[in-house]
Amino acid sequence: MTDMDNQQEIPAEPANAETDRKPLVWRKSLPKWSLWVSLAVLAWFALAVFGPKIGLIGWRTGLGFMIMQSGLILIGIAAVFALVALLFAFLKTPRGPWWKAALALAIPAILFLGLLTMRAQADAVPPIHDVSTDLRNPPTFSAQTMAIREELGANPINDYGIPLGQLEMWAGSEDADLKAKNHADIIAEDYENLQPIIIGGATDDQAFDAIVAAMGEIGLQDVHRVEGSNTVEGVAETFAFGFKDDVVARVEDGQIDLRSVSRVGVSDLGYNASRLEELAEAIEDRLNK
Repeated sequence: MTDMDNQQEIPAEPANAETDRKPLVWRKSLPKWSLWVSLAVLAWFALAVFGPKIGLIGWRTGLGFMIMQSGLILIGIAAVFALVALLFAFLKTPRGPWWKAALALAIPAILFLGLLTMRAQADAVPPIHDVSTDLRNPPTFSAQTMAIREELGANPINDYGIPLGQLEMWAGSEDADLKAKNHADIIAEDYENLQPIIIGGATDDQAFDAIVAAMGEIGLQDVHRVEGSNTVEGVAETFAFGFKDDVVARVEDGQIDLRSVSRVGVSDLGYNASRLEELAEAIEDRLNK
């Protein structure tokens, strides 16, 4: 017998075996690919939120284009891709790593819930960005702060007595009731907790010291007493987007009045009012010691 005769005959693979194997590999890799898509969308949102804070992009690009315009579309794409991957992982063989598909689906779901929360927060507060404890004569900012705001093209400082419908920023609103109210009306209705701080037995100097210390405690930057005036100023910066708000405290007639005004945006999502409540509590704690 020849060597040829001793060799066992090896059956040939069907011609379409390689073709049949490819879709199986594709299905097994689908969860991994879906996770990469969701991670890319997460990175997109991270850039939109923190890019303005570190100066990589403008806030209008981050909040306007990347989140409000493109955000929901990208979330939808990632969610559909992840859902398909999850279904294939459970219903088809060979099954890919289902946990990757589940994580890929969780990422857009969390991002969507975040957008819903932001929308609910915006709907729950009036669309203004300037609040004070004195509605008739709110504290004014120094010439230096006003010059900085003008240089940056910041929101104008509006008269609290002018109806919003007469101000350019709200003139196009479809809410007739809102346009008929002024800042004083809105603050009195929605932020009734914002009240002047009574100094009591403390001196004005003690009040100024309390204000400076309290502003530093709550994280305000560039805190300083305005020379030749009865006011203290500071700048707040939001964690997301790096929005900056100007804050001023005035000591006059035995009380302290506060004001916080955003530099950009129509609505502050209630952050200015929350900040003043936090600042007032920190000041009162020091005055009562």
